[in-house]
Amino acid sequence: MLEKNPNYDLMETNEQNKNARGGTELLQDRLYSSLPRSLLENFQIYLSRVASPLKTDKIRLFWAHDLAGDPEAEKALGNENWKKFHRIVFVSNWQMQTYMGKFNIPWSRCIVMQNSIVPIDKVEKKVEDKIKFVYYSNPIKGLAILVPVFVKLAENHPNIELNVYSSFDLYGWNDRDQQVKPLLDQCIAHPNINYYKSIPNEGIREVLKTQHIFAYPSLWEETSCLALMEAMSAGLICLHPNYGALFETAANFSWQYQYHEDPNRHAGMFYTILETMLSSDFNFSSFDSRLTSQKNYADTFYNWNMKQKEWEAFLTSLLQEPRGLPKSDTFSYKF
Repeated sequence: MLEKNPNYDLMETNEQNKNARGGTELLQDRLYSSLPRSLLENFQIYLSRVASPLKTDKIRLFWAHDLAGDPEAEKALGNENWKKFHRIVFVSNWQMQTYMGKFNIPWSRCIVMQNSIVPIDKVEKKVEDKIKFVYYSNPIKGLAILVPVFVKLAENHPNIELNVYSSFDLYGWNDRDQQVKPLLDQCIAHPNINYYKSIPNEGIREVLKTQHIFAYPSLWEETSCLALMEAMSAGLICLHPNYGALFETAANFSWQYQYHEDPNRHAGMFYTILETMLSSDFNFSSFDSRLTSQKNYADTFYNWNMKQKEWEAFLTSLLQEPRGLPKSDTFSYKF
């Protein structure tokens, strides 16, 4: 829980995130527990929504994690409300440019601070009795594609196993699992699928050391993807579409395919790739070179130790900014 953070009183929280333990909250907790209090107390940092009055004696940042079309983004930044913030912080270049296009925000007010992880210890992976698939994300993001595809694959490949860690309880929304109950019931009933509700990040990190394939047929335009970053670090084969910022996060190290708006066509492509992979005498060690490069990339560019230093340098660079922003700041081109 965020309340355990020593700098909790400096955090901007709201009804949506105060009981949540998703990726956004994990990042907020990590930031506020790692940087000096003497630095943080100069700032008011909002995560994806503005739920309290802006303080004129603080340097104000809007740290966007959602899509530009999200109603809270419109509420916070629309009608030129972005001018109330010293900087808009984005988690990917793809996300930043969608916001810039929608809200007419100038480049000078924007910065990309990519999400980060703590690298996962390298473990030699072997396929013994089972080829293990894992899904750990919001239930609505990809399970509707993954489960029927996996069920079909299991008919010809009884040695595959799917481990699902997915529930709205990650956000404190237990009742919303009812919306996807038939899908979760199918997971519970299938002999090759192990269904678990969401578990703390520490537990997921241990699980990933034992898995082989991160199966993520995402139906959601991710603005960044911590799950993909961790799967890359853990040395998993990562299969997902080139949708939203997933292609940017993966940096061409994963196994990507062209996203399709039609769920049936999407499922067909996802199935075909996995069927081809499993039918070719699947040998995990044959992927070693590519997965080693993938892990090295994730551990270098998404490493929290490096991102912590970037955040500290970024915040320090803003200390001389006037708390009151000029009203004439407009977005215009000069030729």
